[in-house]
Amino acid sequence: TPHSNTTFMDSQTDDLSSKKIIVFKTITNGPMTGSRKRPSEGNYEKEKDVCIQLFDQWSEADQVEFVEHLISRMCHYQHGHINSYLKPMLQRDFITALPAQGLDHIAENILSFLDARSLCSAELVCKEWQRVISEGMLWKKLIERMVRTDPLWKGLSERHQWEKYLFKNRTTEVPPNSYYRSLYPKIIQDIETIEANWRCGRHNLQRIQCRSENSKGVYCLQYDDDKIISGLRDNSIKIWDKQSLECLKILTGHTGSVLCLQYDERVIVTGSSDSTVRVWDVNTGEVLNTLIHHNEAVLHLRFCNGLMVTCSKDRSIAVWDMASPTDISLRRVLVGHRAAVNVVDFDDKYIVSASGDRTIKVWSTSTCEFVRTLNGHKRGIACLQYRDRLVVSGSSDNTIRLWDIECGACLRVLEGHEELVRCIRFDNKRIVSGAYDGKIKVWDLQAALDPRAPASTLCLRTLVEHSGRVFRLQFDEFQIISSSHDDTILIWDFLNVSTNGQTEGRSPSRTYTYISR
Repeated sequence: TPHSNTTFMDSQTDDLSSKKIIVFKTITNGPMTGSRKRPSEGNYEKEKDVCIQLFDQWSEADQVEFVEHLISRMCHYQHGHINSYLKPMLQRDFITALPAQGLDHIAENILSFLDARSLCSAELVCKEWQRVISEGMLWKKLIERMVRTDPLWKGLSERHQWEKYLFKNRTTEVPPNSYYRSLYPKIIQDIETIEANWRCGRHNLQRIQCRSENSKGVYCLQYDDDKIISGLRDNSIKIWDKQSLECLKILTGHTGSVLCLQYDERVIVTGSSDSTVRVWDVNTGEVLNTLIHHNEAVLHLRFCNGLMVTCSKDRSIAVWDMASPTDISLRRVLVGHRAAVNVVDFDDKYIVSASGDRTIKVWSTSTCEFVRTLNGHKRGIACLQYRDRLVVSGSSDNTIRLWDIECGACLRVLEGHEELVRCIRFDNKRIVSGAYDGKIKVWDLQAALDPRAPASTLCLRTLVEHSGRVFRLQFDEFQIISSSHDDTILIWDFLNVSTNGQTEGRSPSRTYTYISR
């Protein structure tokens, strides 16, 4: 073949063949480097020039094949020398090279995948890398990426009002890259402070006195940035301004205590001890629908994406189709519990229910067929939350259990409350529970999921301010809002805490709670 080295040699004159054999022998005597530390042997310099002249005359394919033959005849030590020689030749500063070819956007896109520590290092490589990072606004893009993916970052951007400088293109008025570079460590400091406040129990406490006219107690609540909606033992629903804490509206209509509620941007749905479910317009407070199905108190409800699930003291679970607030029809009744069904939760895959019969039951959301039972609690179950594969439940056996819904295994038992665990919520980091002992406990979720973590390390903080049973709570990255039999709603703020250990206008005893585990 034309590119066979043996055929090529045989086809040449004897003189040329002998010269190529010289090439073979002389080059294999040592590494091909421009400068030699040892003295030349024999006619090396002269023979080397002949080799180079011949090599330059060959095609690239022939050159590659010839070098492959040479390398194959070398020893491991020589291969190491060649490798050291080739490595720097194969390296390319593509971040500097790309803008020179008019491809700045590609260089920016590559560097935009770096985390903060790597981005700092990249700025120190050279002026060109620093220019690409600066002109590409890569610190801004890093912050935007964190805000998109992390609720804590998103919440901080809204509360500290630097979100207005994000998600804007270069044609609008935006600060320079240096602004975002200096902003990033400030955000990290804020996050570290918030995490430390959660761990140490530092918070600012605000209290809403609900002033119920007859029987006292706040059974349920839900909040957003603007309002808190609460269901009371005195049969009313009260809507509070989140900032001023003033009562904006009182909804009446139920003839029994309001035991559960949920709202979205259109409606409030409430369940009562009068056995009915009512649907209210969230803006006007007008009653849009009343569902009469259960025979006893409606203890809990959830709705999402056109589906609602209610449960009752009558031991049944009702699954409803919500075409609109006024068009709600019963799809199926789930029967299987042997005592009051205290709580339900669901997603697209499963409906999960818990009962005074000490069991958690799992049902198929699509078919409403029974799937499995989770057994373990020694007394009735009062509360649970379900998300992804994880179910967290609280019971009158004073414990909290973590379950894998797919296999039914109990992953962990949390002990610490002294009475019935009445309410529980979790996110990616924490479990927060409230109990009839009047205490709210904050637990480390990730540690609880680690079987190696000692039980003594799981409860991060115990908060004591309520003077009665804790009925319901909700929390996010910055706060817990809880309600109690003591007729109050408490807002535990872990963001706005003064640095001197006290919060303005409040005594330390009311603002901070340091309770041992």
